[in-house]
Amino acid sequence: MPLPPLEVLKKVPLFASLPDQELAAFAELVRERSYPRGSVILFEDDQGDSLFLLADGQVKVVLIGEDGREVILSVLREGSFFGEMALLDDQPRSAHVIAMEDSSLLVLRREDFQARLRQSPEVAIALLRELAGRLRRADEKIGGLVLLDVNGRVADLLLRMADEEGGIHITRKITHHVIAQMIGSSRETVSRTMRDFVDKGWIQVGRKDIQLINRAALEQSAGRSS
Repeated sequence: MPLPPLEVLKKVPLFASLPDQELAAFAELVRERSYPRGSVILFEDDQGDSLFLLADGQVKVVLIGEDGREVILSVLREGSFFGEMALLDDQPRSAHVIAMEDSSLLVLRREDFQARLRQSPEVAIALLRELAGRLRRADEKIGGLVLLDVNGRVADLLLRMADEEGGIHITRKITHHVIAQMIGSSRETVSRTMRDFVDKGWIQVGRKDIQLINRAALEQSAGRSS
C-alpha cells in the first residue's frame, strides 16, 4: 500500500532535505495516479509538463525502435522520480516510461513546481545535483557499453544497482531479459553470465534479491579496479 504523499516526498532525494512545512506545501500540490502493470505512463515525444514521483511499484524507462525492440535505459522503484526535464524546458519526452508492475505515482505540474521553487531554492539545487549525477551515470554507462565485454557489462550493471541500495543487495525485481535489454545483449548470454558469477561465488541469487558476495571480483570484471 503506497505511503501518504508527505511520506513519499520524504523518500525522494529531490525533496528529502526540505523542512516539514515546505514538504507539506508540495504535498498539497501533487495528484495521485495508479497504473496497472504493462501500461504506458509516458510516451516518447509527448509534450511534457509534469514531474512524476514513484510512490509504489516499479517502472522502466525505455527507447523503442521501429522494429519494436526495446532498450531499457533504467529501472526505477519507489522513491525515484522521472520527467524532471519537463520542469526545465518545453521539449517533448525523451523516452517511454512503462509500469513493470502495478504502480502508484504522484504527479507535480510544472507550473506548481515553479511557483513553489521561488520559495524553496533548496529544491532547485537538489534538482541540479540530481541532473548532474544522472549525466555522470549516463557517461559511465555509455563508456561501459563501448569498452566492456558482456561479463563486464553485467558486472557493472549489478554494481550500479547495488550501489543505489547500499552496495550489497539488489532488491528490485529484475529478470535476465531486462538485464539483457539494459546492456545490449541477449537473454541467453546474460543467463550464462549470471550462472558463471554464481558458480564463481561472486553473487548469490535468492528469491527476492541478488547479493554481491565478491565485489572486488565484480569491480575487476567491470574495469573499475586500479
